[in-house]
Amino acid sequence: MNNIQIRDAIIDSLVETAEAHHKAFSATEGEDPDWPMWYAGHLLDNMRKLLKANFTKSELIYLLVKADKEMGLYGPGAEWHSYYARFFLNFYIGER
Repeated sequence: MNNIQIRDAIIDSLVETAEAHHKAFSATEGEDPDWPMWYAGHLLDNMRKLLKANFTKSELIYLLVKADKEMGLYGPGAEWHSYYARFFLNFYIGER
């Protein structure tokens, strides 16, 4: 798998996770202040496989929060899942 395919697979995973999260929190219309914990549980195995990296759920939570904070600073208005995918690729593979 090349980096573009990995990025696209990460994007797909993030979108699927967002949809599943929204359904799980439909009573609050997807609002969940602890979303990184939920997302990490849903994404962990697939992200390990895609990035060929072994990290804990806690590390993934940290990286999701970091990506969110960085996007707020450096990419406001960006498509979040694309920004996060580039963030993870850069962190684990060294490419944007």
